[in-house]
Amino acid sequence: MKIGVISDTHGVLRPAAVAALQGSDLIIHAGDVGAPAVLEELRGIAPVVAVRGNCDRGQWADALPDREIVLVESACLCVLHDLEMLDLEPVSAGVCGVISGHSHTPRVREKEGVLYLNPGSAGPRRFRLPAAVALLHVEGTRLSADILILEEGK
Repeated sequence: MKIGVISDTHGVLRPAAVAALQGSDLIIHAGDVGAPAVLEELRGIAPVVAVRGNCDRGQWADALPDREIVLVESACLCVLHDLEMLDLEPVSAGVCGVISGHSHTPRVREKEGVLYLNPGSAGPRRFRLPAAVALLHVEGTRLSADILILEEGK
């Protein structure tokens, strides 16, 4: 199963992000969506699971959870915006993957058999970080991820 992972769009859904997420079976948005239109456009590609980020405000954002547990095949994923707010121990909880955003820094790492994925920011450029999304591949409980840089530059 192929899962598109996006975060920190801040109301901007780049055409390159839409193209990169095509063919996804599911899209996970790890917060700081910025506008409900972003989620609507993503739903045109695949079903969407989204959590609220620290910049998401208003009635539409209040409907988003702070954290979501998603079961994909046999893999349990924990989705939240800020990894610092993780309030469970993934291994003990049976979580195979933790997906977060917030830092705008794309990163994939594994710790104690748990995959930690931050797709980076797909919205307006901040700092000197690239715009990026990620693809998460799920086979049973096995997870792997690829970061896709949407643009290079300053």
